[in-house]
Amino acid sequence: MYFMRSLAAAGVCLLLLAVQALAQDFGNAEYVQDMDNGAVNWQTGFVTAKGIGVPPPNSVSLAQARGMAIRAATVDARRNLLAVIKGVQIDAQTTVQNAMVADDTVVERVRGFLQNSQILDTAYMSDGSVEVTVGMNLRGGLANSLLSPDMPFLAPGAPMSPAVPPMTDGGAAVPPSMPEAAPAPAPEKPDVFTGLLVDARGLGARPAMSPKLLDESGQEVYGTASVSREYAIQQGMAGYAKDINKAAANPRVASNPVVVKAVAVNGKARTNLVISNDDAAKLREMATGQDFLEKCRVMIILD
Repeated sequence: MYFMRSLAAAGVCLLLLAVQALAQDFGNAEYVQDMDNGAVNWQTGFVTAKGIGVPPPNSVSLAQARGMAIRAATVDARRNLLAVIKGVQIDAQTTVQNAMVADDTVVERVRGFLQNSQILDTAYMSDGSVEVTVGMNLRGGLANSLLSPDMPFLAPGAPMSPAVPPMTDGGAAVPPSMPEAAPAPAPEKPDVFTGLLVDARGLGARPAMSPKLLDESGQEVYGTASVSREYAIQQGMAGYAKDINKAAANPRVASNPVVVKAVAVNGKARTNLVISNDDAAKLREMATGQDFLEKCRVMIILD
């Protein structure tokens, strides 16, 4: 009986260790940007911050002291959360703080979402102080407020731009050749891709809510003009990760993503990525007739 109990206890311990290792391994795959007052998880889109509250010395009871400390910690945490959100890069030129300075309605909306941020954890310290962790998602309603309506999103049902511009001769488009008399063999069925992985490691690239993928001549391959605004708001233009193998297994890019290597970064904030002209041409061709770019099924791997 003792042996069986020991064996069961050992099994439980091994199971807990395995779960802990799996959770730690998964966490290490996420791309978390640490800031002075909190952090942004760019895989989930969740922003968190902590605050400290101290009970006032004139409290009449322990319950009152604790309640006031929690309230003060929550205010402090939300103040820190606002500082973190202000530092988030919307695109290569604009931070949330820039957007708030430029438009008072953005200020009102951000503060409204901030007041409804979730209280994720409350920790009671031995000295009577309280630490509160709050969080909110960059995606959804907040993204709708931050992504300007002037951004050139793909209209619902509109086709993406042609993969390759038509060849010209003296400024006039060359008409397609007439089909041969003999029937041509049936073309091979193109591969169906379910997402895009962009390997940007080693370039010092940084995350943003609205990144762009450019070719070497600066022409946009992926950006707001390639995606539905609805998808960009609800799940973000791209997810970010640190491990390419785990990113490939992410449901965002499903089972058969195409992989391209970024060769440079572009833009003041280093959020836009440059790929080779050859890869750009292939990606444009792959995207024709497929919707993985339109639906923001993109993962970017950073250091």
